[in-house]
Amino acid sequence: MKLPNKIAGSLTVAIALALTGCSGGGGEDGGGDAKEITILGAFTDVQAAAFQADLDKWSETSGVKVTYDGNTDFQTAVVSRASAGNPPDIAIYPQPGVLKSQTNTLYALEDLGIDVAAITADQANGLGTIAQVDGKTYALPYSINVKSLVWYNPSAFEAAGLSIPSTDEELTELQSTIIDEDLGSPWCVGMESGAATGWVATDWLEEYVLRYGGLEEYNAWIAGDVTFDSDLVKKAGEKVASQLLEEGKINGGGPAAATTSFQTAGNQLFADGKDNGQCFMMRQGSFISDFFPDEIKSQIEAGDLSNIDFFQLPSPEGTDAAMLGGGDLVGAFTDSDETKQVIEYLVGKDFGTNGYASQAIFLSPHSDFDASNYTSEFQKKAQDLLAESSVFGFDASDQMPGEVGAGTEWTQLTNWFSGQSSMEEAFTAIDASWPDR
Repeated sequence: MKLPNKIAGSLTVAIALALTGCSGGGGEDGGGDAKEITILGAFTDVQAAAFQADLDKWSETSGVKVTYDGNTDFQTAVVSRASAGNPPDIAIYPQPGVLKSQTNTLYALEDLGIDVAAITADQANGLGTIAQVDGKTYALPYSINVKSLVWYNPSAFEAAGLSIPSTDEELTELQSTIIDEDLGSPWCVGMESGAATGWVATDWLEEYVLRYGGLEEYNAWIAGDVTFDSDLVKKAGEKVASQLLEEGKINGGGPAAATTSFQTAGNQLFADGKDNGQCFMMRQGSFISDFFPDEIKSQIEAGDLSNIDFFQLPSPEGTDAAMLGGGDLVGAFTDSDETKQVIEYLVGKDFGTNGYASQAIFLSPHSDFDASNYTSEFQKKAQDLLAESSVFGFDASDQMPGEVGAGTEWTQLTNWFSGQSSMEEAFTAIDASWPDR
């Protein structure tokens, strides 16, 4: 199971970025005749074995031998290897930040002769430009995860006579019904995550900055050109407050959400009645199913979705259908024809058809991917929702400067939810922490 990128990668970003200053020129070892291609990535164990097995099967027809090396300290390893002049042929980055700091040692995919436009033609707007710098593409995603999912218990909905909302207006009405009929709380929210407490709130804010601002303004916010005290981000914050911080929306309100573990918050979807803390919806990423009770996980594995399912967070009227998420990005340190072939396979719509799609963690960025290769109903459903989304926004806090995205934004949004500060005070403090501002 893979945690959200903002948790898994934040602790090593600062070290990796500090090391990039010693990097040499781009890909001096490229262009050789070697048939074996090496890939460095962050995932290990079962996922790594499945990834290697898929590539081995592809190699039988391509003639290109590929060896994958998983390193849990990937971000430090990829920078130090590039600095020492011994980079892998290909690296798979779980976050764009370190990748963008290595564009002096990576090859632009266009310079390898890769047709980026053709590869991304069936992808949601935003997926193909995640790693674009100065008009050139330095990586594309081979696997993504989606976060704009609202998890719910179909049996509980049916018992309470509730319907799945298809619009933002219907979602608002649903929340009022749950409160007015004294059924429980509309939302399950847990923000506690040790040193990373608060990242759940950043996801909620990102959902509405993306929807109200569109991809261009969302990316400008990531770059620091749109501030937290701007009208756009305040509007998104006010929407989050209306969803979660009004009386009755969360059991115990914002202070309870700030101290409840994100791992266990969803357990209350399966509680019985308001007195037992029942809540009806949880906006959370696709990974959260790994934290559900064992009985529910067994049902999911068996394809039984009678007690757990999800729908996409509706967008406010007049805004685009959007999907927030993350992904793993494939970049090249060498420019051989074999490197090009491997990258074209990894980021193309055929990757996964040699077995890797059986991994529940995998979701192809391609709308045209053959969903029959998936083994999980959740994978198939998530791909359908992604295909229906016109915009994909890569997690914003993962791309902001570390002291902001994995620093003051976490702490200040937690302060806001817990009542220690107002939204305006929290946003002002985040802006003040932005470097070089």
